Amino acid sequence: MVFIWNTWKRFEYNFLYFCPMRIDILTILPQLLESPFSDSILKRAQTKGLVEVHIHDLRSYSTNKHKKVDDYAFGGGAGMVMTIQPIADCIDELKSEREYDEIMYMTPDGEVWDQPTANSLSMGENFILLCGHYKGIDERIREKYITKEVSIGDYVLSGGELAAAVVADSLIRLIPGVLNDETSALTDSFQDNLLAPPVYTRPANYEGMEVPKVLLSGNFKEIEKWRSEKALERTKTRRPDILKD
Repeated sequence: MVFIWNTWKRFEYNFLYFCPMRIDILTILPQLLESPFSDSILKRAQTKGLVEVHIHDLRSYSTNKHKKVDDYAFGGGAGMVMTIQPIADCIDELKSEREYDEIMYMTPDGEVWDQPTANSLSMGENFILLCGHYKGIDERIREKYITKEVSIGDYVLSGGELAAAVVADSLIRLIPGVLNDETSALTDSFQDNLLAPPVYTRPANYEGMEVPKVLLSGNFKEIEKWRSEKALERTKTRRPDILKD
């Protein structure tokens, strides 16, 4: 209920003042992010003016004559480390133009991203997402600039670009007006600490496999009861860890 209320308040605020969300993504591989934001829901959200996504190539901020953005780690060891200067200069420039709700760093040792976090942050306006590479970024960037460290799971990717796309997608789809069906985001998995129930579409009978009769009954009270029961049943079986008292 809190999320529904907050969603309505954001819709009301946007309607009165029109303030689209802005997401700035800092990366050394901007081409990796071209596709996720140029199709489907994320593209339509930008076309509607509900969100602005700006991708910044950190190499363009490097003062190194070869546009290097990495160097060897102090103390030795395998792997390179992303250097301070390009990241700091990019963040300083962006912060001089506007205030940011969060400056997030995509990292395996961050806080695991989940639906309640996405719900909460979707009320914000401006975000920076920093994509790591190699062995990570110089720790001093984390200490000075980063306000939230985010992981999308207990595994390692080649870089933070895919994680940034996941975080951005989960935020953007919650903005009122992005989805055609305004109730769609409210009934997603995890919104009420339950997985989504099974869904069906036509035909009602496919090679002897029939849709549950309650879904064809037109009795919406019974349908909602069935969906709630199935959502709880599925969650108990597949993700008992997310159930709360």
